[in-house]
Amino acid sequence: MKEGQRSLRLHIITKIFEPKIFSSLKDYNLKKLSSDLIAGIIVAIIALPLSIALAIASGVAPEKGLYTAIVAGFIISFLGGSNVNISGPTAAFATIVAGIVAQFGTQGLVIATIMAGIMLIIMGVLKFGSLIKYIPHTITTGFTSGIALTIVIGQLKDFMGLTFKEGTHAVETMEKLSAVANSISTINFSTVFVGLIGLLILIIWPKISKKIPGSLIAVIVGVIVVKLFDIPVNTIGDLYQISGAAPSFSVPNVEFVTIKELLPSAFTIAILAAIESLLSCVVSDGMINDKHNSNTELIAQGAGNIFSGLFGGIPATGAIARTAANVKNGGRTPIAGIVHAVVLLLVLVILMPYAALIPMPIIAAILFMVAYNMCEWREFVKICKTAPKSDIIVLVLTFILTVVFDLVVAIEFGMIVTAFLFIKRMSDVTRIRTWIDEENDNRLKTIPENTQVFEFDGPMFFATSDIISSLRVKEGTKNVILRMRNIPSLDVSALDALKEVYNKCREKDITVIFSHVNNQPMQVMKKSGFYDEVGDVCFAKNIDEALSLANNI
Repeated sequence: MKEGQRSLRLHIITKIFEPKIFSSLKDYNLKKLSSDLIAGIIVAIIALPLSIALAIASGVAPEKGLYTAIVAGFIISFLGGSNVNISGPTAAFATIVAGIVAQFGTQGLVIATIMAGIMLIIMGVLKFGSLIKYIPHTITTGFTSGIALTIVIGQLKDFMGLTFKEGTHAVETMEKLSAVANSISTINFSTVFVGLIGLLILIIWPKISKKIPGSLIAVIVGVIVVKLFDIPVNTIGDLYQISGAAPSFSVPNVEFVTIKELLPSAFTIAILAAIESLLSCVVSDGMINDKHNSNTELIAQGAGNIFSGLFGGIPATGAIARTAANVKNGGRTPIAGIVHAVVLLLVLVILMPYAALIPMPIIAAILFMVAYNMCEWREFVKICKTAPKSDIIVLVLTFILTVVFDLVVAIEFGMIVTAFLFIKRMSDVTRIRTWIDEENDNRLKTIPENTQVFEFDGPMFFATSDIISSLRVKEGTKNVILRMRNIPSLDVSALDALKEVYNKCREKDITVIFSHVNNQPMQVMKKSGFYDEVGDVCFAKNIDEALSLANNI
């Protein structure tokens, strides 16, 4: 018996956690290895400047972006539920990471990243992979567009070569915008010139070649132009101390107070990581005609973030652009993601000191393009033009709150407003119709004498219980039929209102007949004892049976 239970538990665990790498290696061959190697190297080239830029945008040292792509990228590819998903630092985390670093320092960021990883593993084990779909599209579009704008605002200083006044506190997005406005007179046109060169390359290069990423070309050209013409602009080396050392393992000092303070931020990181990674998996599934395991992917993302924190990295998730590049260049198994991580490790150890030469306006230009590609402005405009007002309210509110406050506030308020608007929308479509002979001609039903038929439409819950209570029975009525065919669900509040109507009818010796009660409402009635109180005889399978019963009475 115990052996059987152990086997059952093992079967359940393996169904939840099924890394794709093991199934993909069953028929692995040299052709697939060759494709994965090429794809992995190309994705690493794409990830190199992006990882550095995103680390800087997050307020941490440049190499920490590479630590994330190496450690998290390797682990998530090895344990993940997708064959081609590439993970690493993404722009979605930049604002929230910068806020954590400013308030709690890098130690706080490490703790938040590990906490988020633990949450992701729990989500995967509890099979929450499918629940991510319950986060509305308007919220994801709103905060994605908001993040894009915050990235742009955060890079204006480096793109224009501004000098903030001494003592300027510019951590929050609105503080940065205010500081930019107050320092606009210090603009360095040489810096703007270098930044514009980078932007032009990033815009034009994809039309010339898709094999070599435009960001790498922009970095190379930017370094050459600044060095050749001795242009006075800040480089990464001027602002940061570059380390070419491989990531090292370190456990942070954890205190309960810190955990409590970081809990909202860690939860936001976990939700963002889940959304982005699963969205990336869905996109890549369509590209290679595959099916990912969402719960396995969440567990892998959790493990990747835990180890990213322990090795000095920042939060990681599936990167849609890098995943798409992997697929387009022939990557078909997790080996490509592992190769991408190994190549980045070699680059870190061998070439990282040269990153000090990269001009800051080039980094800003790369992040401008990242922001443009992620902003979804077309989708934003489309929703504003075609969606109901309630959806537009959620979209705009989430966008504004992301920019003015932060992502945590935006998601919290977005979900609350969405819930309230959904409740209102459901209550608006819920109603009770009274059958009368004139309206009933097309139904070909005969209503017995002294009988009233009330037909319910829509879900019955706390927000619609007043509709049930408003039901009015005419004088002289002997039978009341409550047709519940169109009630998909019933909660306790609505049931209380239904009991109130039933009791009032019983006081007047009026028989109440329930017609076509669906499964969920029936279960609620039985569990509460209301079904037994009414009696089995007063529950009819359909309206014909209910009318016949009323006629006999």
